[in-house]
Amino acid sequence: MRFELFVAARYLRAKRRQAVVGVITAISVAGVTVGVASLIIALAITNGMSRDLRERLLSSTAHVDLMRVQSDGIRDWRPLTDRLRRLPHVTAAAPGLYEQVLVSRGALSGGAQLKGIVPAEESTVSDLLSSIKEGSSAPLSQPVEPSVEDDPNRSTPPLVIGHDLANTLDAKVGDTVLVTSPQGGLTPFGMVPKYQRFQIVGIFHSGFYQYDSSFGFIRLADAQRLFGEPDVISVISFKVDDLYHADRVGKEIEAAAGPGFESTNWMEQNRELFRALRLEQIVTFIVIGLIVCVAALNILIALTMMVMEKTKDIAVLMSFGVQPGQVRRIFLMQGFLISLLGTVLGLALGYVLAWAGGHYRFPLSPDVYSIDYLPFAPRFSDGIIVAAVSLGVSLLATLYPSSSAARVLPAEALRYE
Repeated sequence: MRFELFVAARYLRAKRRQAVVGVITAISVAGVTVGVASLIIALAITNGMSRDLRERLLSSTAHVDLMRVQSDGIRDWRPLTDRLRRLPHVTAAAPGLYEQVLVSRGALSGGAQLKGIVPAEESTVSDLLSSIKEGSSAPLSQPVEPSVEDDPNRSTPPLVIGHDLANTLDAKVGDTVLVTSPQGGLTPFGMVPKYQRFQIVGIFHSGFYQYDSSFGFIRLADAQRLFGEPDVISVISFKVDDLYHADRVGKEIEAAAGPGFESTNWMEQNRELFRALRLEQIVTFIVIGLIVCVAALNILIALTMMVMEKTKDIAVLMSFGVQPGQVRRIFLMQGFLISLLGTVLGLALGYVLAWAGGHYRFPLSPDVYSIDYLPFAPRFSDGIIVAAVSLGVSLLATLYPSSSAARVLPAEALRYE
């Protein structure tokens, strides 16, 4: 094999009688380089998107949520929460009361999902309160005064909202907003929505647009009063020790809670998102992989023209006793060297560009992509797969020209020499 490799390397370095063969060879190397680099960058972006979305989702939401099947609220939730918190694989639990509301400030308004929480417990299942960039969540921990429950207009309860929702309302810490709940009361004039003024005490910025643009926290007692749900919660959120077994732990929690309860987990809630990301990764690999296929066609053309140019040399070698199988391996090695050079250069270029992209962080529109910068997460395993595909496709392209070279008849090739 050393003989075949030596001749293949000499053929690549030799001066061409036809300059076009050398140009096509250079184009082939460049094509493989660009194709491999593009694949590395594309896979790094899709991996980064999947990683960042997963991390931000898991930091912003609980692993498992327990709710009533009839959506009639969870009563006697304190002993139930304490009992479920002690289940195996459950590391934390927190009560919550969700409701869709309209938040307005002057002429500006926006829809939001408010969650009534107990801050000390909520912080054990979600990191949103720890991502507050302006203000503080401390006022949420202050108890609700009896006088406030008797007359809500006598004081302004605290509210923490997302960064993008604050921008929509042109609001900052200390501003007062009006929260309108559709859970109104029956009056002689029909159903009248309930409303309450809240003071913004904190603004969080998780980097995940769905939460930053439409999420807010208030005290659980304030939520129960606003939504007309006295001492009732809508969900118990759990954090488990193995997030990838959240579905199994959720079934155990559901069974322990008794009839009338159902559980959901982060995988079920975001299944379509991660399925779309996986499909995008596969499609990206196939589409950009066509660049490598085009480069392989260039290798086929370059080797075919080289066989035509070296027909006399092949005949001379065979007349000296070189076997057809050795001739075939010479051109196989030649195509392999072209592919290997392009693959190595492409891997180096791709990983360097992926590192630069991750270091300098190109901005994105968060309302379109859910995150505010383009993430890159190059993986070593992707490089192995891309290199294997590149070398495999290129070797397939060498089969025809190498077989043609092995079929050269010395007597026919040298008849007119």
